[in-house]
Amino acid sequence: MAHISTLGAGIFTYLDIFKGTIPAATDTAAECAALFVGSTPGTADATHVRMPSVREFPSIGTPANIVNVPVYGQKTSSQVQGQSDAPTLEVTVNYVAADMDAFHTLIGTACVFRFMMTASAVTTNETAAATLAPENTEFYFLGKIEAILINPALTDANTATVTLSAQSDFFGPATIAAS
Repeated sequence: MAHISTLGAGIFTYLDIFKGTIPAATDTAAECAALFVGSTPGTADATHVRMPSVREFPSIGTPANIVNVPVYGQKTSSQVQGQSDAPTLEVTVNYVAADMDAFHTLIGTACVFRFMMTASAVTTNETAAATLAPENTEFYFLGKIEAILINPALTDANTATVTLSAQSDFFGPATIAAS
């Protein structure tokens, strides 16, 4: 299916995690997507899990490789090309302890992450194929869950901040077509 082609809110955005054995040299969107084929979106199985009740997603993609350099005597810094840093990847979720058990056990484990934005909901009864029926745009990266910090609240829902680290470049945006 095509990438999302209209302006709209990211209401249907998902974070799926492949927690199985990652084949060596997994370094393209198609190779990452193949790890998610066969799972039912939104349903946990032996190698897949979806982050539940997400409130806020981080920015996804490759950051600018610009470095600000102060120059003596100038009012503003100069900008030069340099090494870009991976963005801070913090996902905020509504915290329900039972829903987060699977994620606490993944702290420090290498996984493949898929951020998926779709034009409509991906239901749990839609079987995963090489492509999904709704228009979608997907980003993949290899990384780890580094920390889960629970944020108790007296006036709102309890939340948790899940910190991810990127261990590879971002692959995407991609829509993987059926082969």
